[in-house]
Amino acid sequence: MNAFLGKKLCIATAHQKEIAIAPVVEQGLRVECVVPAHLNTDSLGTFSGEVSRKGSVLETLRAKCALAMKENKSDLVLASEGSFGAHPSSPFLPADFEMVLLIDNQSGKEFTGSFWTTDTNFSSTSITSEDEMESFMERIGFPSHGIILRKEANSFDPIFKGITNVETLWETYTFLKKNFGTVYAETDMRAMVNPKRMKAIGKATENLVNTILSLCPNCQAPGFSIQKMEAGLPCAWCKQPTRSPLYALRKCQECSHEVKSFFPNQKEMEDPQYCDYCNP
Repeated sequence: MNAFLGKKLCIATAHQKEIAIAPVVEQGLRVECVVPAHLNTDSLGTFSGEVSRKGSVLETLRAKCALAMKENKSDLVLASEGSFGAHPSSPFLPADFEMVLLIDNQSGKEFTGSFWTTDTNFSSTSITSEDEMESFMERIGFPSHGIILRKEANSFDPIFKGITNVETLWETYTFLKKNFGTVYAETDMRAMVNPKRMKAIGKATENLVNTILSLCPNCQAPGFSIQKMEAGLPCAWCKQPTRSPLYALRKCQECSHEVKSFFPNQKEMEDPQYCDYCNP
């Protein structure tokens, strides 16, 4: 059963995210995708800092959906939002967390999908020489991945975004060095100039589709998804509970039916290296 078959889905994006999102939802949910022509999602926050994000990721997603619906009245609306920083289980690794939200405007129901990955080039640094500039370019995957240049961190006057060719980069570098004496470089994390991020958005969308197509065994409503991962998988040596998940709790939005699925990672014991008793 597919409750969304043939419906129109509006993708709330100003940064070409439909490239990653539309093929997944069109194939998985059999919807018709549209993209608003003049949507300004930067008004809700920018990665480069000119506009600070005011709310949580979910609140920002809802605000994006509301903006899109002012321009395009659709049965469904979908938005994506990313956050970058340390990975929750590996704090020394930079990570990309992507979340997508689909709102069914007829029922008011919300469905989410998400994806964590350490496959990101999220990076920034002060540049003091052409050699350092070339090293940064190589490390982040330029020119397939865009670069932002400014005179210093948190400076917005001037700021140069979306640099994706060598000539423009060196012209901008020379301008900043000549006029301000300093250059600050960072990855442009907007999806249309960052293929790694675009790929992660696609993965989050796949998670969303899988969630929607997961039906409640009690009432057949869509979105019978994991709401909680309960820790407690026993250690293989000492049998004490570890922080690894013992079961996943799935819950229906419609009838509140719950199902516990034990051993969600397909193992019944945890490696002692992850045990706080055997490896404190």
